[in-house]
Amino acid sequence: MLFWFLAVLSAAALLVFYVFQINAAVSERYSIQKYEKRISEVSRENQNLEISSAQTNSLDNITAFLGELNFEKVDKIHYIQVLDTQVARQDSN
Repeated sequence: MLFWFLAVLSAAALLVFYVFQINAAVSERYSIQKYEKRISEVSRENQNLEISSAQTNSLDNITAFLGELNFEKVDKIHYIQVLDTQVARQDSN
């Protein structure tokens, strides 16, 4: 009698434990699917931001922006030539 009681009690305990394991596995799968969906959304958003950044930083937009700031195109560049033997010094007075 005691044997059958322990057997039924053990079977019931194992059944409850099994139900909790199945519930945990289903919850983990649901979480994984949710995170994979979020990863794909963030990936798409990242691609859109990369495209937007490339368009914003294009040479045409930068040239137009510089034109708005009244910059002018330089025709000729003059460099200051410093000889190797010349040294600049700042007086403390």
